[in-house]
Amino acid sequence: MLTLTIISIITLVISCIVMILSTLLAKKTIMDREKNSPYECGFDPKGSARLPFSLRFFLIAVIFLIFDVEITLLLPIASTLTLTNVFSWFSTSLMFLLILLVGLYYEWYQGALNWS
Repeated sequence: MLTLTIISIITLVISCIVMILSTLLAKKTIMDREKNSPYECGFDPKGSARLPFSLRFFLIAVIFLIFDVEITLLLPIASTLTLTNVFSWFSTSLMFLLILLVGLYYEWYQGALNWS
């Protein structure tokens, strides 16, 4: 128990020393309004919050979520190939991919209609 306490204290001291040194030796940059303000999809964060939202940002976020969920659900499918019947594995995977592709096409088609 004493060894664990000593190692914890040494780790805490070393990390504090590194943080203090990095703060003292860090390159100071010129602060301006643009660098200090967060980027919020092209909106001015200090302006009105009631401006209309661009549909392009929303569609990009939806497509990103679709592909993110798709990858999360497709990775375990590859590892179950050896554990299941090949026909049932293939049909399930194909059906899942077709549903995702139809959803992607629908989002793309709706986005193309709204952008024009």
